[in-house]
Amino acid sequence: MATPLSLATLPDLPDSVRVPSYARDDLTAGIVHIGLGNFHRAHQAWYLHRLMDAGLAHDWAILGAGVRPADAAQRQRMLAQDCLTTLIELDPSGKSAEVTGSMIGFVPVEDGNAPLIAHMAQPSIRIVSLTVTEGGYYQTGAGGFDAGHADMVHDAANPDTPRSAFGAMVAALRLRRDTDAGPFTCQSCDNLQGNGDILRQTVVGLARLSDATLADWIDAHCTFPNAMVDCIVPATGPSELELARAFGVADTVPVTHENFRQWVIEDRFCAGRPDWDKVGATFTDDVHSFETMKIRLLNGGHQVIANAGEILSVETIADCMAHPLIHGLLRRVEQDEIVPHVAAVPGMTPLAYVDLIDRRFANPQIRDTTRRVAFDGSSRHTGFIVPTIRDGLKSGTPVTGLALVEALWARMCEGTREDGSTIAPNDPIWDDLQQAARAARERPMAWLEQDRLYGDLAQAKPFAEAFDRWLTMIWRDGTEATLRTYLA
Repeated sequence: MATPLSLATLPDLPDSVRVPSYARDDLTAGIVHIGLGNFHRAHQAWYLHRLMDAGLAHDWAILGAGVRPADAAQRQRMLAQDCLTTLIELDPSGKSAEVTGSMIGFVPVEDGNAPLIAHMAQPSIRIVSLTVTEGGYYQTGAGGFDAGHADMVHDAANPDTPRSAFGAMVAALRLRRDTDAGPFTCQSCDNLQGNGDILRQTVVGLARLSDATLADWIDAHCTFPNAMVDCIVPATGPSELELARAFGVADTVPVTHENFRQWVIEDRFCAGRPDWDKVGATFTDDVHSFETMKIRLLNGGHQVIANAGEILSVETIADCMAHPLIHGLLRRVEQDEIVPHVAAVPGMTPLAYVDLIDRRFANPQIRDTTRRVAFDGSSRHTGFIVPTIRDGLKSGTPVTGLALVEALWARMCEGTREDGSTIAPNDPIWDDLQQAARAARERPMAWLEQDRLYGDLAQAKPFAEAFDRWLTMIWRDGTEATLRTYLA
């Protein structure tokens, strides 16, 4: 029988499950984290948990928060088990489990976000961090602040009852300025190059729409450290729930993860920070090189293979790596077309990193679905693939394989697999993508003419001609035949 997870039942869990050595009563909140999904709990919350296990950072505990209806449901699940999480590490050599306790509460989720604003306005909160997905920062296709988005227009007109997380942050910072509570650090933990700079652009840009003086105060006093985050964390489903039960823990929201983590952070925290470096994080002034390597090769590599996997009904990323043609596509595109634009970082060359992610993607214990990895391609391709295409065109290096990657995405967005099954909507702008993909079946350039995704790339002859050729071939000959042609 599995033991329901709670503070009261921690002593009853099997000895094989590592539990916190610290007492919950010893912790006080110093961080509000918005977007309490699996990745945060397997990554940032884990680093803090291990620091607390070492007897440190007990005044930096996390309050979970969110602004969507799904966050309210997550709040109920987390509060029912005292905000504890079972983390299950999936190492090819064996599995292990531990319970983390660095989160001590979850802010009520309400329209207008009054509870969230009030908690962030408390002087004890010194960091507000976010995982709101790559596409959640209100950017235009050109990368600027999208002041015309309906959410931003609403928050500018209703600054005391905002709709977005960023509007709530601006409202809290207004209160902190007016009460002399001081600024807090705004910390993005999403997979965006220059994520701190992008977060600054959104928060300051939104504040400026309603209060230019406040925007100047935020810009001058808050800090927005850039960071690179890395850990493969699958979605939780019935098999993950059963896996937790196999360890003797009845957890309604367990998290599985690979046996690898990395967190590289700029040391720019205006109100202090935990000593995450004592448990493996890296503080550096050169986050850019680390994040370029990771975003271009790992996140980009995911997009290289996920769409081919979806089209061919290959269920997981590990299964894609076992497919010789999909694996071959990854290796060749990475080595020939992405590596030339990635610099080495201390202790790691780009080619060695390709070998590392090859092993990580192939981990058979990680049931990371191609559907999850292919989700929100409109953000992920523009963030992870398109910049490399532009670098290749600028420097004259090959972009043929990257054109094939984009053709595979266009084929996937048509909405059917080659076995005839339907691909369910998998992007915030799925209807627009599907319309373009169906038009591109007869006229491939219809896909590249989506300016918000590709800008002027439809006019870049080496890329556009290769894309046209590949998409035509995929529809005529099929995906596997096209991959064989590319790899020949």
